[in-house]
Amino acid sequence: MSEAQELDLLRQQIDSLDQQIQQLINQRARCAQAVAEVKHKYAQPGEHVVFYRPEREAQVLRNVMARNEGPLPDEAIARLFREIMSQCLALEEPLQVAYLGPEGTFTQQAAVKHFGHAVQCRGQVSIADVFREVESGAANYGVVPVENSTEGVVTHTHDSFFDSNLKVCGEVTLRIHHHLLVKQPGEKIERIYSHAQSLGQCRRWLDQNYPNVERIPVSSNAEAARRASKEQGAAAIAGEAAAELYQLTVLSANIEDRPDNTTRFLIIGRQETVPSGDDKTSILVSSRNQPGALYQVLEPFHQAGISLTRIETRPARSGAWNYVFFIDFEGHIKDAPIVSVLDELRKVALDFKWLGSYPKAVL
Repeated sequence: MSEAQELDLLRQQIDSLDQQIQQLINQRARCAQAVAEVKHKYAQPGEHVVFYRPEREAQVLRNVMARNEGPLPDEAIARLFREIMSQCLALEEPLQVAYLGPEGTFTQQAAVKHFGHAVQCRGQVSIADVFREVESGAANYGVVPVENSTEGVVTHTHDSFFDSNLKVCGEVTLRIHHHLLVKQPGEKIERIYSHAQSLGQCRRWLDQNYPNVERIPVSSNAEAARRASKEQGAAAIAGEAAAELYQLTVLSANIEDRPDNTTRFLIIGRQETVPSGDDKTSILVSSRNQPGALYQVLEPFHQAGISLTRIETRPARSGAWNYVFFIDFEGHIKDAPIVSVLDELRKVALDFKWLGSYPKAVL
């Protein structure tokens, strides 16, 4: 058998498999439509029917990765299923997702990574605006950055939870690669625009390569790219999406100081999320200003053997030198050990607020 004949047989096999895959995807889509019909059938008059279930999607993706036999890696196969699920969900209810914009930001990339390309993403000017869009019902969900592995916490997100009743219903992590972008390679760079967090994440590289160039913080990396596309002598630090959107050239790639530079984003919504089997919980706790206050807050977790994944401190609004603690830990608020710990915590805390329990990031 010749090379051409062998290739022809393989291509025929691929065509046959493609046809089967297409039929199965459409069969899955019809099942999704049937799910929507059943939910509407049994909904009470005036009841808002919820179609997106974070815990269900997390379980599906975990199962996909667990049964994967290759050669595609687990994350690649999960991303394919994420898009299938996104398109199927759009048949039930097209989701409106607010994110910290404008178009081309890493937050938009995080929104697409979590929800897939079938959702309708709407960029907002500020984190507070993202919260307002979801609170008002104009958006089903919001995506906001909460911490970066290099620069630490995003304080505006934490502060927004003080006055909001929204719940954290998911999380997504995104590897952040920063590039130095210019409109005309070879042109002298007089100023570099970027978000303050991104400037911090590239500080050492900038000190080494452009020590005397002015660094100007702006509202987002996409805004930095927009300015670099219009101003002579300007450069921007941003990602590939912004470079493509504003037709800029990557002068230097991957300039972040730490190769593992990662940002964690929260998915915020109006409903609570039921257990998925592998969850996190976020709470806000304020303690009395007295010796051993932090120990009293943390001791119940230690006694129960519950792992804390993050703890941050923010100034309280109740007075100078009073603080609140933002704590993330493993488990769901409905898990029996967590119920006991939170009961103990309420006894010693001056104030307590549950921010949400949600599936751990899968991708």
